[in-house]
Amino acid sequence: MPSAKILEQKKAAVADLTEKMKGATAGVIVDYRGLTVEEDTKLRVKLREAGVYYKVVKNTLTRFAANEIGFTELDEVLNGPTALALSDDPIAPAKVLSDFAKENPNLEIKAGFLDGNVISIDEIKRLAATPSRDTLIAKIMGSLNAPISNLVRTLQALVDGGVEPAEAAAGKAASAEEAAEPAEEAAAPAEAAEAPVAEAAEAPAEEPAAAPAEEAVQE
Repeated sequence: MPSAKILEQKKAAVADLTEKMKGATAGVIVDYRGLTVEEDTKLRVKLREAGVYYKVVKNTLTRFAANEIGFTELDEVLNGPTALALSDDPIAPAKVLSDFAKENPNLEIKAGFLDGNVISIDEIKRLAATPSRDTLIAKIMGSLNAPISNLVRTLQALVDGGVEPAEAAAGKAASAEEAAEPAEEAAAPAEAAEAPVAEAAEAPAEEPAAAPAEEAVQE
């Protein structure tokens, strides 16, 4: 019968594993028995680069932890050599392990979980086909950066030409004012030309001289 010390150690191990599984967004359980030391090392490097926690676990302790969380469906796959991959990234564990298994068939994916639910091998494969978070972010940033890059190039061209953006804006405003002044000056002569016409229309007409005709009749 195990000693009290060993029992306490197992309880602590189960509690630690339970917390790790609860805190992870996604997890994948694999059988690694067919991998060579070199292949296992390469897999660990890839998982570490993707920010995935990976550890060989004991089936009994993992079963206790899974049952504590409510992942009872994992009972049937917890046999043989077992390793557990956990991550906050919902895609990373499935993607890294699935891609590695394509080149290393000895790695067997057993099952996994996502957002508190156990998922099948087919669901893990579909998840692995989804672009990673970093890829999606890169695509979004690329689309956002396109107009920003154009703006930066325009501003840099102004600076390289010895014109600060503020000066360029002021220059545009001054040009607009100068363009408006000739229009105002052109309107003034037109008003002056209208004045004589108006004065001519208002001036009274002179009366015709009828006196000479009257004088002729009297003679």
